Amino acid sequence: MLSREENELLTRVTGDAAMARLMRQHWTPVALIEEVAEPDGKPLRVEALGDSYVLFRNSDGKLGMLDERCPHRKASLVYGRNEDCGLRCLYHGWKFDIEGKVQAMPSEPQGSPLKDKVRARAYPTLEWGGFVWAWLGEADAVPEFDPPAFAPRNDIPIAILKIRVPANWAQIHEGQIDSAHSSSLHSSDMVPAKVEGAAADEKSWYRPSTDKSPRMQTQTTSYGFHYAAIRKPIRNARTHDYLRVTEFVAPYYSLIPPNNNYNVASVIVPINDEESYFHFIAWGDRKTPTTDEWRAFNRAVPGTDLDAKWRPLRTLENDFWQDRQKMAEGNFTGIDGIPNQDIAMWVSMGGRVDRSTDILGASDLAIVEFRRLMADAARRVAEGGPAIGTEEPRVRQASIASAEGVYPKDVDWRTLSRTASRQAAE
Repeated sequence: MLSREENELLTRVTGDAAMARLMRQHWTPVALIEEVAEPDGKPLRVEALGDSYVLFRNSDGKLGMLDERCPHRKASLVYGRNEDCGLRCLYHGWKFDIEGKVQAMPSEPQGSPLKDKVRARAYPTLEWGGFVWAWLGEADAVPEFDPPAFAPRNDIPIAILKIRVPANWAQIHEGQIDSAHSSSLHSSDMVPAKVEGAAADEKSWYRPSTDKSPRMQTQTTSYGFHYAAIRKPIRNARTHDYLRVTEFVAPYYSLIPPNNNYNVASVIVPINDEESYFHFIAWGDRKTPTTDEWRAFNRAVPGTDLDAKWRPLRTLENDFWQDRQKMAEGNFTGIDGIPNQDIAMWVSMGGRVDRSTDILGASDLAIVEFRRLMADAARRVAEGGPAIGTEEPRVRQASIASAEGVYPKDVDWRTLSRTASRQAAE
């Protein structure tokens, strides 16, 4: 458990909160490229860290991101006209380019000097790995973009699902780095099988273990931490271990151990203290599913499972469409889709968990490490220090990799992780 003070440090992500300041020292994935694909298309409201922005693609195909509120009278620019390489506020017709410069002020007298004095705050953006990334920190301290481990190249095959979840960022991250829960919550979708390592097809994921009580080991890194979940394999249990090495790359994403067809990652971006965008990603080579296939497999299809704003149709009020008859027939949760099973747990905890009262066990070692690491990191920022993962010499994210497999008991999982990292960098 955490003290109430530590829980505040961990979970508050808006305004001047230390965790929000920490996150603003990193490039933030604020939208999917598909959401703003059309030049002169509908402007997109972007919400992150308690603030709202407007993202638009101009007539030349270039992206711009401004504060949502027009600097004139604070009307929302999301409803503006995106045309002729600028975004025009509907209220009085003030028009801004992608750099926030005023192009027109039709409500002001001709020749007014106000046009040259006003500027909307513009945020640097770039497109990479299916996301639009934005720099939300100090305007005069924009660092070089470091490609994430799940998109070491911009042309790598990638499939992303997006869900708006009414839960704090930290409880979602804890779910993603919690290897122990998968043997129960996802047991009907992650099926024990006599396979050489984790495998996948269009129906299920398969694992070479029936062990529901993994031994956990963690190691802190400069970018976050990694840990091993050590299980007994179905075959050669006396001489071998089934190892699953997960990487947490602060503050936004985790690398989940891969299967035989593709790699897996999750990206969590706080909207405010009690809402987050959850992205679940498949990436890798030609065996990576398409975006449509990935969303269908995970029951996260817009229009079927989600509304037009990525909010799940399965909610606390309708019991997440849980089917008790399926449970009676052997399905463990009665909830379709791996992410939907997770979301039911995250949302059922409440919008923001009080960690001063929960009880942790031996299988929660990674949770303990995450809480300690990020509370300490937020405290350091509050005291004027740098954010975790920003100090030189930095580990390039493209060199970080998760790993899994059945190995002899004398294999050190840390060596396995380093090997996977070297292969990812090649």
